[in-house]
Amino acid sequence: MNTTKYIFVTGGVSSSLGKGIIAASLAKLLQARGYRVTIQKLDPYINVDPGTLNPYEHGECYVTDDGAETDLDLGHYERFLNVSTSQANNVTTGRIYQSVIDKERRGEFLGKTVQVVPHITNEIKERIQILGKSGDYDIVITEIGGTVGDIESLPYIESVRQLKWELGDDNALVIHLTLVPYLSAAGELKTKPTQHSVKTLMESGIKADILVCRTEHELSDDLRKKLALFCNVQKEAVIQSIDASTIYDVPNMMLEEGLDKVTLSKLNMEDTNEVDLTHWNQFLDRHKNPKGNVTIGLIGKYVELQDSYKSILEAFIHAGAENEVKVNVVSIHSEHIDPINISEQFHGLDGILVAPGFGERGIEGKVEAVKYARTNNIPFLGICLGMQMAVIEYSRNVLGLADANSSEMSKHTDHPVINLMEDQKNITDMGGTMRLGSWDCALEDNSIVSSVYEDDIIQERHRHRYEYNNAYRDQLEAAGLRATGINPKTGLVEIIEIPEHPWFVGVQYHPEYKSTVANPHPLFVAFVKAAHEHSKIK
Repeated sequence: MNTTKYIFVTGGVSSSLGKGIIAASLAKLLQARGYRVTIQKLDPYINVDPGTLNPYEHGECYVTDDGAETDLDLGHYERFLNVSTSQANNVTTGRIYQSVIDKERRGEFLGKTVQVVPHITNEIKERIQILGKSGDYDIVITEIGGTVGDIESLPYIESVRQLKWELGDDNALVIHLTLVPYLSAAGELKTKPTQHSVKTLMESGIKADILVCRTEHELSDDLRKKLALFCNVQKEAVIQSIDASTIYDVPNMMLEEGLDKVTLSKLNMEDTNEVDLTHWNQFLDRHKNPKGNVTIGLIGKYVELQDSYKSILEAFIHAGAENEVKVNVVSIHSEHIDPINISEQFHGLDGILVAPGFGERGIEGKVEAVKYARTNNIPFLGICLGMQMAVIEYSRNVLGLADANSSEMSKHTDHPVINLMEDQKNITDMGGTMRLGSWDCALEDNSIVSSVYEDDIIQERHRHRYEYNNAYRDQLEAAGLRATGINPKTGLVEIIEIPEHPWFVGVQYHPEYKSTVANPHPLFVAFVKAAHEHSKIK
């Protein structure tokens, strides 16, 4: 029986160095050699999941097929590997402690004192090995959030130390990602921060097997030798990760550095199969050599932090490459939109996407954005809250229901065209209780979406509490807002369209979550295509 191998990715010196991208790139290279690979993320915060976090705090909340609200890095994993992740791929400190406390309440520890070591560390080790013990993977890559030396990361680091000892050197290795800063005043790269970071890791009993060094300038041979000597790694295990123009360049850069070869060698695994990145490089070529341009307005209320809409931005890259056009995304804050300035703000847009979100802030700006797209025949895509805003706008300005609204924004509106779902009305706990994960949707014939998907039934991922109110469906359809996607079990409307409009689609689900390099999402592909056609005639 094959033994599952474990790779642990830690970070030092600074946060936001790109552990997730390095982990995803290595996984891509190993996958391209024929190995079955998955990635998981250990997050050191005490929230049970990111579902209760404001996007300004943590970026977008990524949702898996099985309804897990997870870290946005899982999006990178899926986009790179084209493999679905699950609840098991993201674990937080909050979930670890919740599990241990539940066990203590049930009396499973038989009266023993519950401590960080061994009870918390044992729980972490169990969670790390869930995917490995499934038999579905040859290699499990575990990214540890935070930076080495952080108090909150210590239980994870100790768990890695124990696991590495238990599994043996051939079955586990540690990749340490650090920063090698350039001091412009001195005109040189400095290795000392990396040395200190490795020392901190060693104080916890862990020796880094591979160093990946983020840098703005090329690492010289002498510098690599110095890092190898003082960080106690082999010279070939000092890997340069220089700044790239796009994250999709990183797998090729890591291939050139030999990260996959060093990894396989240290894990005592065969590297006879050549890396096949043919499809990946075809995508890169189309991405970097577009034959046209489109400009799409992203209308949201978290636009100050790009990570709030990470999956949407990446889906545009995939769809742009598929259409051989460069998608220029213009982020427009919905709070700053009004009827007076909208023409100026939206000048030159080839398409308009109204983004997901929660709460009443910036809502009226989103309604104005929908109206502008509808009345000016500009291709429109509304996602989740964006779809709901389209229903509200149509109800107000076409049906003549002036106070039409969502009961989320106005509890006492006379016309709640968007209303709280029936099974949500008695829920009091906010965490993990939304309509989450993959749900079926039946597509109506002779619709935009049926031609886009080329299927009768689709599965898409959801994250919401409020829904299209079916009490208004007949009125809205009679007025020209067609419901073209219906949940076959509940009858909930999931997709709306305006047939008389060149391209106008609103979806209650999140198509961006399922867009990958290998399979760009068809809805984004079609939207970008429509925007490109519009750019030619405007």
